[in-house]
Amino acid sequence: MKKILAIVTACLLVILGACSNSTGSSEAQETKKTASGKTEVVFWHAMSGDLEKSLNKIVDEYNKSQDKVEVKPVFQGTYEEAQTKFNTVAGTKDAPAIMQTFEVGTKFMIDSGKIQPVQKFIDQDHYDTSQWEKNISSYYQVDGKQYSMPFNSSTPVLVYNKDAFKKAGLDPENPPKTYDELKAAAKKLTEKQGNKTSQYGFSILNYGWFFEELVASQGGLYVDHENGRKGDAEKAGFNGKEGQNAFNLINDMYKEGTFYNVGQNWDDMRAAFQSKKIAMFLDSSAGIKTLVDNAPFDVGVSYIPVPKEEDRQGVAIGGASLWMSKGISDETSKAAWDFMKYLATPEVQAKWHVESGYFAVNPKAYEQDIVKKEWEKYPQLKVTVDQLRETKPTPATQGALISVFPESRQKVVTGMESLYQGVKPKKALDQAAKETNRALEVANQK
Repeated sequence: MKKILAIVTACLLVILGACSNSTGSSEAQETKKTASGKTEVVFWHAMSGDLEKSLNKIVDEYNKSQDKVEVKPVFQGTYEEAQTKFNTVAGTKDAPAIMQTFEVGTKFMIDSGKIQPVQKFIDQDHYDTSQWEKNISSYYQVDGKQYSMPFNSSTPVLVYNKDAFKKAGLDPENPPKTYDELKAAAKKLTEKQGNKTSQYGFSILNYGWFFEELVASQGGLYVDHENGRKGDAEKAGFNGKEGQNAFNLINDMYKEGTFYNVGQNWDDMRAAFQSKKIAMFLDSSAGIKTLVDNAPFDVGVSYIPVPKEEDRQGVAIGGASLWMSKGISDETSKAAWDFMKYLATPEVQAKWHVESGYFAVNPKAYEQDIVKKEWEKYPQLKVTVDQLRETKPTPATQGALISVFPESRQKVVTGMESLYQGVKPKKALDQAAKETNRALEVANQK
């Protein structure tokens, strides 16, 4: 998996560089029309399984709601695969009108020169973006300009086995809020059968996103220049005290035998929780409903822990947003923007939140009856929304913008994995930062 990610990242960088340096098609695409005379809007996305079904249903409802636009959703694989495909056709007649890109691809898209900031359409339409959740939309803003429309957004949360808490003498309604409380609870939750550990107290997937969130929650910056939002980032900052706090937490708990190295696979992590191999772990807010439905015990959800409660800053957004391609006709652009506005309505966002588990871009969606009923059944979902709403708007929680984010993430993952081999936390972090700095230097020379 590590080698595959490295190859994908390298390809992304090469392809993006080629796209940025080429002129592409200088003429706008002709407006494509369907047999019924509607303006066709091709929408590339990375939603699979049940998420794709939910998305297709929303698209179908939109297409039936009016007689001028026909949106054509096309699944393009994972975020990384979709990004690679887009970079090969961006600026040509084969480019989609709308492209869904994961949050760490934001800098890629801005620098590509192959997109139109949605701010253009916001201004033309006098569209009120205050109806969007600020702690979501701000990720996709630079210097006050909205580059893309937030769509599927999530944050990490602490998930725990309430039954295991009761068995260990812990209060299931008072989960750990700080690192010290987390370590203490993990010790009580760790169980052994003979010489083998049958249940570990805690786990974090070896995935860069969780590390980034642990840093942001303390107010730490991933890179310099205000997280890459006041100029191109030149140096990593994640190896400062905030990053060291996170790596020390993992290292200390692993040495104590209370931390389970679950690897890099999301399904393996969730399976370990459901089989009671781990009692607490960090997961995406978008996966909560599935966990609650499938776990053979009562599932609790809480905010991600911080070193000290008073240091809590909140969380940065994960997930993806929707981008408007450059080079498409004005008619197609307006049609695509009309669809984006439809997606952001409270009614549509309510359905999307209920069916997908992702946050509603428009907070008024939470006032819809279908959401209120869903929260009665899944009170855990409200916890995820509360954590987002209580987030303090800072450069740290706004999220970092760097063009080499996928590559940097993999360097951090390598650092996390090296902890299990006995490498000191600071040395592991400094190495990841050194390699990130090298990648940033190369990227900034283009």
